[in-house]
Amino acid sequence: MAASSSSLVQWLINPRKNWFARQHMKAVSGRLKRYGLRYDDLYDPYYDLDIKEALARLPREVVDARNQRLKRAMDLSMKHEYLSEDLQALQTPFRSYLSDMLALVKKERAEREALGALPLYQRTIP
Repeated sequence: MAASSSSLVQWLINPRKNWFARQHMKAVSGRLKRYGLRYDDLYDPYYDLDIKEALARLPREVVDARNQRLKRAMDLSMKHEYLSEDLQALQTPFRSYLSDMLALVKKERAEREALGALPLYQRTIP
């Protein structure tokens, strides 16, 4: 039962197989391109401390580029404007920079919990 439900979930969220997932991905991509954001920019380090730790481990220039994209998006949003069409065409909203490091942080946290070690940080949400 678990294997069949897992394959169903994978089919539902895979944009290559499911038309609805493909349409959703296209809509999200269009919205992110308007502001020049990447999908990984939407992760909030104040909500999940694993994300905060992953961002701290990334190279400084990657984090600076993320902060610049977020500032530009906020500025465009406040002005009720979008990026120009030629700049929107250059955007890569699903090129990930955070997922590998986030997976490593989550794996390390799970390993520490399995070994009974103290957590590196308190997992409280402000």
